[in-house]
Amino acid sequence: MTRKDRTEGIFSRREVLDESERKQFYLLQLKDLLSYAYRYSEDVKKRFDRAQFNVDKFKSLNDLKHIPILKKKELIFLQSMGPRLGGLLTKDLGELRRVFLSPGPIFDPEDRHDDYWGWTEGFYATGFRTGDVVQVTLPYHLTPAGLMFEEPLKNLGCAVVPAGPGQTTTQLEIMQKLRVTGYVGSPSYLLHLAQKAEESGLNLRKDFFVEVAFVTGEKFSEKMRNQIEKKFDCIMRQGYGTADVGSIGYECFHKTGLHIANRCFVEICHPDTGIPLKDGEVGEIVVTAFNKTYPLIRLATGDLSYIDRAPCPCGRTTPRLGNIVGRVDTTARIMGMFVYPHQVEQVMAGFEDVKRWQIEVTNPEGIDEMTLFIEATAFKREEELLHTFRERIKLRPKLTVLEPGTLPPQIRPIEDKRKWD
Repeated sequence: MTRKDRTEGIFSRREVLDESERKQFYLLQLKDLLSYAYRYSEDVKKRFDRAQFNVDKFKSLNDLKHIPILKKKELIFLQSMGPRLGGLLTKDLGELRRVFLSPGPIFDPEDRHDDYWGWTEGFYATGFRTGDVVQVTLPYHLTPAGLMFEEPLKNLGCAVVPAGPGQTTTQLEIMQKLRVTGYVGSPSYLLHLAQKAEESGLNLRKDFFVEVAFVTGEKFSEKMRNQIEKKFDCIMRQGYGTADVGSIGYECFHKTGLHIANRCFVEICHPDTGIPLKDGEVGEIVVTAFNKTYPLIRLATGDLSYIDRAPCPCGRTTPRLGNIVGRVDTTARIMGMFVYPHQVEQVMAGFEDVKRWQIEVTNPEGIDEMTLFIEATAFKREEELLHTFRERIKLRPKLTVLEPGTLPPQIRPIEDKRKWD
């Protein structure tokens, strides 16, 4: 397959709607969603009634701002409030296909209809095509990441190797023996695979066959992208989404930002007031996916970005998100997983010897590293602490034990020192 075959064409006509068509499409989708959700979701009905929001009076996209923002962290509490995940769902759990569990803990329901997570158009834009053999290195246990990306690959006629994370030597053997042409996973893990292969004396261009890579779960620099693309001679593009709503945005070949997926409506809002901002202004990404089963209307993701509507050479007319420039709170996304300070606090509650703690995140050579600093005297439960941390948060940090009083008086629970050159 030629590079041209992977970089041209669109998957859906919705990607090239003109401005008036797109506004009408958004309006119809939102009207339908709001009416359905108000009727069948107990939580949505309560939310709308408290805000005195009348669904019948929804006439323009601007009216959406009258619905209160739903913070991602609120899902942890709301889901525990009764049946159907606290009334957030519009159907019973037994009618779903799967229910996943993400850090928080937050349950992530998956309905039975095709392309539930909405990644197919994004995978096509990345360059996946019929006949590709694709290695998925994201987790398949509890979290939706691995299975979330299998369906779009199936829709495009690709074969999937459900590799999951870890076992680097085996991953490299699979890539060689099956002549894998596509990669799905975090950028740092693909770089790790490349480094390990080179250390073993392998030539990435001659001994491997990767032509296209879709990466997600962590921020990465253009330096890392260029490094990996040159090593494999491949196309590497990123997608943006969450385990709650699925696909939100994806890159095309021209790398002009993240085209907003046609399955959702995205606003950029002031993090404190929830008021929508103008195009180009940096604020919190607030997404409303057109999902009647799990209608998370105006979900604030906690990520900061901006809207760009300049024309893209690819021909797609969807508005685009610029770079994800940061987070609005102390939550950090590390190696593709959200780490919440309250989760770490719950782990530490079982270790009375730990007086204070702090997590530091760095990314030497572009690969995330997490160090857990604890203040304790003669601490002897290192392995137990690391095991408990991994059980609860799904990541294993490096552990550094400090004498009490070593950490500064005022510290952030999670200190993000990653650099994106």
